[in-house]
Amino acid sequence: MIPPNIAWHGRFGRSDIAKDYKLPPGTVRRALKLVAKYRSAMGMYLLVLVGSSLLGIVPALILRSLIDKAIPLRHERLVVELAAAGFVVAVLTAFLGLATRYLSSLMGEGLIFDLRVSLFDHVQRMPVAFFTRTQTGALISRLNNDVVGAQNAVTNTLGSVVQSVITLGVTIAAMLVLSWQITILALLVLPLFLLPSKGVGKRLQRLSRDQMNLNADMNATMQEHFNVSGAMLAKLFGRPDTERDEFSTKAAGVRDIGIRIAVYSRWFFILLSVIAAVGTAVVYLVGGTLAVHRVVTVGTIVAIATYLAQLYAPLQTLTNARVDLMTSFVSFERVFEVLDLPPMVADAPDASVLDLRGAPTIEFRDVTFRYPRAKDVSVPSLEMVGAFDEEERSGDVLNCVSFVAKPGQTVALVGPSGAGKTTITALVPRLYDVIGGAVLIDGRNVRSVTQSSLREAIGVVSQDPHMFHDTIRNNLRYARPAATDNELVDACRAAQIYDLITTLPDGFDTVVGERGYRLSGGEKQRLAIARVLLKAPPIVILDEATSSLDSESELLIQHALDAALANRTSVVIAHRLSTILGADQIFVVDAGKIAERGTHAELIAQPGLYADLYTTQFAGAIEPV
Repeated sequence: MIPPNIAWHGRFGRSDIAKDYKLPPGTVRRALKLVAKYRSAMGMYLLVLVGSSLLGIVPALILRSLIDKAIPLRHERLVVELAAAGFVVAVLTAFLGLATRYLSSLMGEGLIFDLRVSLFDHVQRMPVAFFTRTQTGALISRLNNDVVGAQNAVTNTLGSVVQSVITLGVTIAAMLVLSWQITILALLVLPLFLLPSKGVGKRLQRLSRDQMNLNADMNATMQEHFNVSGAMLAKLFGRPDTERDEFSTKAAGVRDIGIRIAVYSRWFFILLSVIAAVGTAVVYLVGGTLAVHRVVTVGTIVAIATYLAQLYAPLQTLTNARVDLMTSFVSFERVFEVLDLPPMVADAPDASVLDLRGAPTIEFRDVTFRYPRAKDVSVPSLEMVGAFDEEERSGDVLNCVSFVAKPGQTVALVGPSGAGKTTITALVPRLYDVIGGAVLIDGRNVRSVTQSSLREAIGVVSQDPHMFHDTIRNNLRYARPAATDNELVDACRAAQIYDLITTLPDGFDTVVGERGYRLSGGEKQRLAIARVLLKAPPIVILDEATSSLDSESELLIQHALDAALANRTSVVIAHRLSTILGADQIFVVDAGKIAERGTHAELIAQPGLYADLYTTQFAGAIEPV
């Protein structure tokens, strides 16, 4: 069971949610600013609410006339007229309710759309470091649960507040007209409605945010375990019972906090109901006494009693409104928390388009790099931690790296795992920004050009290329949406994957499965190579692009790559040295520095790390990892 301080134990650590949570200043103002876009619908919504509230006082007046006039005077025609009036009021009220629902949905669904699109757009522009830290399930929870919670704050809670204020004003006015004495007595209990919200309200607000965090943590667990990689890992290591128990712990936290919120909410409702009952009893006592002495009519007492029910209902809503609004605005705060996180990698204000006419020069000039701190690229709630370590700082991954890849050259990066090879290739398309030195393409700093034009000029085949759960055709066209079918065929032929595609029942319309898991590793890599060939960029980056191929396929792909890399500047990472023997330059990366450089013949002729790696591999020993 979750302890009183609402703590959870994550797979990699522990986080305590703060007890004294306060909504950040400015959250409500920003939320209302978003709603201002729908001011026209809001204006119509208010008019409909006023009309609905005015109609709401009519049934009690009809009942009063029925008791005081129609029945005592045996006036059958008046009875019929009052009954007809009641029917008309009911029909009009139904139509106004429909209009209210439509306008409310128009604003609410529009707000969900705006927030969801803004959040999606902002998140996809975040640097890679953001995604390496955040939990996917927690991120999806922001796009779903929190966005819907924010909409609830506007359309349900805020709408109920507005409707209650209008209903309250109209009802009190009608009661004052009927009997100002009884009305004043009924209003004397109003201050008592404020008492429950002070203590219970703050606790419900805090529990609401804790519930959102716990739900996000549970969703993150499901996301990690229900994708293909997570499910396969769990099966291979045979831990279904352990995984079930760990999930059960998180689900129990969601259950327990849900129970606490339900109990607190019910206590809140009970306290308000008791206060309302006291006011009703006073009105019955005083009103009944006045009716006995014929100061007021029986119909008036019945009408006021009816209005009393209509009075205390909006009073309860308004008393609870602060609690509901603050807990609902927590969703806005969680959305704003992500939207306010600036992307570390962003276009400069004066960034220009990189327009390459042919294979460019790539230069690394005294590049130094270290990975960013957590607080610079993420927020604690997306990582399920209480707070980031302010002193956290990684060491330099690259230190004064300099080299030049001339137009049309193929340069290879080799070296032990963790030396910094992949980091070097990640700096070319600005997946990260250097902290010292510069990366230049045709003499232009990559930070001075737009990201879209930079990445348009680069094609990448990674060691584990990603495929969307979509058709082969759409996965290929992701690189070039306007590509023709003939161009798709040509690219696949060059990548040695076309013959396989023709044997599939649906051909190019075959769905590859999540992350391409319906394809073998070699098939997926050849499809990724075809995707780059289709894009035909002037710069190509290959990160172990042939690692999953057998010897026969590797030979075929190597010929395809030789043709594809012709007249393009390429950077190739390889552990299998046989794939880069013909590279124009080979850079041996070790501990974040270029330890050796030269051609294969030059490097093999001198003692060093490259010669050792080559000797090890071709002596039949295991390949370096």
